[in-house]
Amino acid sequence: MSNKIKAGIVGGAGYTGGEMLRILVNHPNVDIAFVHSNSNAGNFVYEVHTDLFGDTNLKFVSELSNDIDVLFLCVGHGDAKKFLDANPFPNNIKIIDLSQDFRLAESPKHKAKSFVYGLPELNRETIKSAQNIANPGCFATCLQLGLLPLAAKGLLNNEVHITGTTGSTGAGQSPSATTHFTWRNDNLSVYKAFEHQHLKEVNQSLNQLQPGFGQTLSFIPYRGDFTRGIIASIYTDCDLSSEEALKLYEDYYEGHPFTHVTKRNIDLKQVVNTNKCFIQIAKHGSKLLITSIIDNLTKGASGQAVQNMNLLFDLDETAGLKLKATAF
Repeated sequence: MSNKIKAGIVGGAGYTGGEMLRILVNHPNVDIAFVHSNSNAGNFVYEVHTDLFGDTNLKFVSELSNDIDVLFLCVGHGDAKKFLDANPFPNNIKIIDLSQDFRLAESPKHKAKSFVYGLPELNRETIKSAQNIANPGCFATCLQLGLLPLAAKGLLNNEVHITGTTGSTGAGQSPSATTHFTWRNDNLSVYKAFEHQHLKEVNQSLNQLQPGFGQTLSFIPYRGDFTRGIIASIYTDCDLSSEEALKLYEDYYEGHPFTHVTKRNIDLKQVVNTNKCFIQIAKHGSKLLITSIIDNLTKGASGQAVQNMNLLFDLDETAGLKLKATAF
């Protein structure tokens, strides 16, 4: 149908590109115009993403087209800016970048394009009128959704302690020693303790809601022995009662269709394969414990990018994203 949004995907052979394809082939308002991959040009998409056999006969291409409405950049960190420098697209094409190249105010600016940070639960109204979107990082999304309501009320006044575990797909498709099955299976390890790159995004957003925020975010990330998902346990001193904290979070996320707050225990299978974030609130003495869970490839990457596209084009925010969880 001619009234559908024409989408192009660059970097379609990787994990985020594959997840983008899985969502967009079933999106009611989108036609995929092209899937770019130099290394796979001429091959059927389903030859790389084998689960898409029977869903699409698209082939990877090496050529780019300007006959699109939106371009998804599913390329590696540092590569998005290089790609746009080498391949200038007209300003009528909206760009959603899934790398970290344009997320931070301190990032080098593109010579012709400006980007809005695409966390809908923080910037929904700004996103609606934006031209280009910097899609948030996976850990950054999970942690921010756990902390935004406190920052919005100026309640982050103490050190924040965070432990988070992510699935192996968070490391990307290129194999490495720590993604090899033999190493990862039945294993657990810490990486980038206190220094994870997504903390800059989190601090930036918390300062947006709570100007002058300067408390320490003590973050210990783990590599998990599973494929998809992120679970983060966050705690800090807080004077709110359990009931007050729960209401604060429920009020903040009222009207946001993908983020849900509960007192009940939560687990990753509730959100894996969906664009949801579940947040559990509990009080332990003076500590407020916030547990936040997402799927790193959907709400943490491609699903959130499609959510941003829906907002950019004035569609239902949930269009194409009513996805079934793993559940069991």
